[in-house]
Amino acid sequence: MRISTFFYTLKQGIINIFRNKWFSLASIATISASLFILGLFYAVILNFQNIVHTAEEGVSVTIFFQEGTTEERMQEIGAQIEARDDVTRVEFTSADEAWEFYKENFIPEEYSDGFPEGDNPLENSASYEIFMEDISQQSELVAYLESIPEIREVNQSALAASTLTGVNALVAYVSAGIIIILILVSMFLINNTVTIGISVRKEEINIMKYIGATDFFVRAPFVIEGILIGIFGSILPLAGIYVMYNNVLEFINNRFSILSGLLQFLPVNEVYRTMVPVVVLIGVGIGFLGSFFTVRKHLRV
Repeated sequence: MRISTFFYTLKQGIINIFRNKWFSLASIATISASLFILGLFYAVILNFQNIVHTAEEGVSVTIFFQEGTTEERMQEIGAQIEARDDVTRVEFTSADEAWEFYKENFIPEEYSDGFPEGDNPLENSASYEIFMEDISQQSELVAYLESIPEIREVNQSALAASTLTGVNALVAYVSAGIIIILILVSMFLINNTVTIGISVRKEEINIMKYIGATDFFVRAPFVIEGILIGIFGSILPLAGIYVMYNNVLEFINNRFSILSGLLQFLPVNEVYRTMVPVVVLIGVGIGFLGSFFTVRKHLRV
């Protein structure tokens, strides 16, 4: 494509927007509203996933060893477990550490002195606490741990694992459903806008075809129009969500400091690192597809 043709196509696309300004504004407003809702939902989902991921990081599998297992063998088993791809870290607690913790937290000080020095009722309680990258793979890890002869007991959080895995799946399905609905509504509006533009310029298009204009030369301005509408429709919600997200985050941190301590919300820059390309690409994609299929349907050229 020549530079002059490109700029002509771009100019005609812009002219189309102003020629059908009310329909264009309606399309931009609809896309903006759809992407605004999508952006808010996206920010909520990102924060929810972050909260779930933080909760997953706190879910662990604990193993206890058979009586007579040497500490050297325990360390060897711990190293093998930590080397697995699905394990993020392991924490070893010796029998002496377990007894000290139990005395400090569950036995009153006046009674703890009654235990002879060096006596450890929990001498077989040495353990590893194992944390995973993906909690949905917990059953595979448990099966591996139960196959090790020196391990006498494996404690897992099966309910927590299944609940968090189910929540993640539910969030994914709901997100996909909402995104599809918003995209279809926006494409419908762009379809109407481009259709009006084609009907207004029908005579001009026929003349262009009569004097030998190519299909691309005739169709491209309408596709550019749709893309520009998609771009404009994505910029507005991004600006609005940025201001709103910052204000909501500041409000929560100031008014509900206890809540902000329990729930770790993502900073706006981290949210926008992925939100900006996602929203802009969806906006451009909606504009392109909506106009492209409309042009193919109504311009039999």
